[in-house]
Amino acid sequence: MVLINLRLSCILFLASGSLILAACNGHEELCSRQYSKVSFVGAHNSPFVGCLPQQNQEWSVTRQLNNGIRFLQGQTHRAPVTGSLNFCHTSCFLENAGKVTHFLRKVKTWLDVNPNEVVTLLITNGDSVPIADFDSAFNRSGITHYAYIPPISPLAINAWPTLQELINAGTRLIVFLDSGANATEVPYILDEFEYYFETPYDQTDCTFSQCKIDRPSNASASGRMYLVNHTLNINLLNTGILVPDRVAAATTNSLASIDAQAYLCSSLYGRKPNVMLLDFVDKGDVIGAQNVLNAL
Repeated sequence: MVLINLRLSCILFLASGSLILAACNGHEELCSRQYSKVSFVGAHNSPFVGCLPQQNQEWSVTRQLNNGIRFLQGQTHRAPVTGSLNFCHTSCFLENAGKVTHFLRKVKTWLDVNPNEVVTLLITNGDSVPIADFDSAFNRSGITHYAYIPPISPLAINAWPTLQELINAGTRLIVFLDSGANATEVPYILDEFEYYFETPYDQTDCTFSQCKIDRPSNASASGRMYLVNHTLNINLLNTGILVPDRVAAATTNSLASIDAQAYLCSSLYGRKPNVMLLDFVDKGDVIGAQNVLNAL
């Protein structure tokens, strides 16, 4: 086998007279597809791992990535006493997964050894922390050089590079922040709601029978990618306290359930969801659903 090293980051191998193209995010056919036309299954509250009611995942972030998850979401807050920027669920007293910097270092380590993968981070700014603090956390982690900076901001939905172009440029990390982004000050941290709309979260309906626009309020679907919150919750004793429905996760994350809501959304907006956000990505057939969404 002769290795042919091209300027493109795709790697070609000559074997038995045939050429094999290295895949982008595991699939050769995604290499030529614009980022804004790729569908991802995402890990909701990716850093919050464990068996407690406030924890949304059972796999570590590295294991999530190893098993095909390329969209990681997490909520941040100021840690008490230290004042550090941490991944915390609702508050750092309820669930504290540690410093944002530590999480980012894990993602960087994974990106270092997986050169044909594009990963997206969606960060929730729970305490309206200044954008400079996020920039500092990214810089300390060493991951910033992987971050994609659009040539103009906001970038039109039809102007996104392909996955292969992102890989070639080494800008394989796309970062969104739900509140407080400032492209002039920190150009690689993108304002989520300039680029996306979201469907309602905190769902307790196991049929996921709606796909209306929830955030930003009064938004148009035109020109925006979109994220579907396909996460199921239990209303504890009708108290209004919602916790992830771990027991039903295999059904919620089944191909049938994900595909049904994705089909509903597609019928409303004329295009497939960009993200199906899920709890407990170790359950069900989440990668199978992602493959179906990305099928031509």
